[in-house]
This record gives sequence, C-alpha cells and structure tokens, in this order.
Amino acid sequence: MKKKLVALVTCGAMLFSMAGCGTGAAQQAANAVAEAAKETAQEVKDTVSEAVEEVKEEVADGVQEVTGGGTTDIAFITDVGNIDDHSFNQYSWAGVQTYAEDHGLKANYYQPSEDSDAARVEQMDNAVKDGAKAIVMAGYLFGAALAEAQEKYPDVPFIALDVSTGDLENPQSNTALITYQEEQAGYLAGYAAVTDGYKELGFLGGMAVPAVIRYGYGFVQGAEQAAKDNSIDGVNIKYWYCGGFAPTDDIKAKMDSWYTEGTEVVFACGGGIYLSALAAAEANNGKVIGVDVDQSAESPLIITSAMKALSNSVILALTDCEENGWKFSSAYAGKETKLGAAQDCVGLPMESSQFTTFTQEQYDTLFSSLSSGSLVVDNNIDADIAASVSQISVDVQE
Repeated sequence: MKKKLVALVTCGAMLFSMAGCGTGAAQQAANAVAEAAKETAQEVKDTVSEAVEEVKEEVADGVQEVTGGGTTDIAFITDVGNIDDHSFNQYSWAGVQTYAEDHGLKANYYQPSEDSDAARVEQMDNAVKDGAKAIVMAGYLFGAALAEAQEKYPDVPFIALDVSTGDLENPQSNTALITYQEEQAGYLAGYAAVTDGYKELGFLGGMAVPAVIRYGYGFVQGAEQAAKDNSIDGVNIKYWYCGGFAPTDDIKAKMDSWYTEGTEVVFACGGGIYLSALAAAEANNGKVIGVDVDQSAESPLIITSAMKALSNSVILALTDCEENGWKFSSAYAGKETKLGAAQDCVGLPMESSQFTTFTQEQYDTLFSSLSSGSLVVDNNIDADIAASVSQISVDVQE
C-alpha cells in the first residue's frame, strides 16, 4: 500500500507539471491519478477488513463473552478482576476448562461489566441463554446475585466457590455452596514454617471473617505442634487483622515495623494485602507466605502458599452434577459443603515451595494425617487464639 501512495503522489506531481503542455496531456495525467487513487482506496479497504477479522478472532479466542444460543455447556462467571488474575478467577476457570475438555463439552466465561449484583445476574442470564448446563462462580460477592438467579432458573445448577450460608442464607436444591477447611491449610503452613527453622512469624489477616480467622488459627496450631514435635523453644507470632482486603500504606508501615523488629516470615491472608506485606519484605529482607492459590510466581520471597484447590473443587462438583443428570446429589444440593485434605482440596504447593529442611516426606505424612482424620485441627472461630498455645507465644495486636 505504501508503494501505491508514492505512485499517487507522483501522478499528482505529473498532473501539475503537464498542465501547461495542453489539455490532452493534463487529461491523461488526471486519469492516471484517479486510477491510482481507486486502487489505493481498495487496498486500504482490504487491509482494514483483514485487521478487523484478526481482532474478531482474537476476541473469540481470548474473551469468550458470548450471547448467542446453544454455545455453552459450562459457564464461569468471573469475580471482580480478570481471568488471568493468578487468583480465584484464573484457578476456577482452569477447573472448568479441564472438565469441559475431558468430557467433550463447551466452556465459556462471562465477565460482568461492573462490580454489582445486577451485572452478575446479567451474565448469568447470558449464560442461560447460551444453553449452559451448569454455571460456576467464585467469591462471596456472588451471594446476593445467586439468591436471585437460583429462583429465576430452578433447573440450572449453580456451583458457588467460597460462598457460605452466611453469604447466601437459603441455597436451593439447584445450588451447591463450596467452602474450605482453611484451618487445615493454615496448619500446614505454620507447621512447615517452624519445622523449616523460622521462629519469628507474623499473621496478617484482612477482615476478621470466618475464613480468615480459620486460616490464622490453623497457622498458630501448626506452629505450636511443630515446636512441640521438634522441641523448639522461642517461637513467636505477631497476629493482626488490618480490617480490609486491599493493600495500603498503613499495612506496609505495620509490616515494616514487624520485619524491623525481627519477624522473618509473614502469612498474608486476605486478597491484595499480600502486596503490602511483600513490599515490606522486599525492603527488609523478609519472607511471605501466600494464601488461597500458589502465589510463588509473584515473588521469590514467597516461600509457600496455604492453598484452596479451586480447580479440583470445580471438577468434583461438576462430576457430581453431570453424573446425576445435571442435578446435584445430596452431597451438594442446597447446602454448604466443606472441602479439605480428604478431598485433596487444601494444601501447600511443595513443587514451588522454598523450604530448606521441611521435606516432601514430612509434608506427605502430615497431609495424610489430615486426610484420614487422625489429625484434627480446631476450627472454632471464637477461640482465644493467644490462650490456645503453650509451647509458643502469640501477640494479638489491635
């Protein structure tokens, strides 16, 4: 196309230079310019059309927000954020994709236009229009939207990860609420950290909601048991709820003070607050323990993560649903089902963890005890955490 434009300019110059040579020559030049312009315009049109088609293909491959009929078997409605958030959206969607691929089904995800109940319901409407046999979502923010959708579409099964009966009081038979035994994941992280040689620990919680409390209390119990099993004295844990789930300068300042005072590793539990802990760790040569998903890719300072196996959870629930004719069995229908080690739905990512002395064999033994039920971690969210330990010290801060 660049050559055509040069030709067009050249012809234009010829037109002006030949104007004084007679009307015949000028007419020939004008005709040449017109022909060049016509060819250039068509080439521009063709180039734009090709670009549009490329964009359409990229959107179809990447965004996958569809509103036609019969195009979806399993739908995933995203939480706040994008599908590549390295958190709930990405790992839940991975479970949907895996199940769909293994069972010859079509999967699509739907992203609400804004953070509102109406926008979430709108995407559930779109998924149903597209023929979804099941709809998956993740995050407590879906409580109100799901309350409306489950009544609106009684024949559509809904799978809601990390949504409890505190978020949705009356789940119907077409709704499966899936929550986790966070205390087990926290226990594994606390036990591993102390066994690995860390004696000055911190627990940074977001809001003091049940899931966060269970993570923290489990962390304390794991650290206590590791200290007992390994005859380790002098293990201390600073314990604080910051009151939110977003990173702030105040949280970083608090974590700076902890690291300066000798804290070696902080279990950052609650949405984006790990970013504040990580910034403080980077400035003070500290370490961080991630939460919910494997956050090791975020920084080499994250030594491990107390995980919920979101992908496994999705596959388990979808298997139950499809095997029962796209309805839930009594294991899931109309209730909150807690998943843990027994279902391989909590754990530590040992393949990416940065332990020096805590071994895979030790982890396997510990996980097996949790899975079999021979090791029970207290999940009482009203427990006096500081008073629950004797081998270690817990400093609960305001």
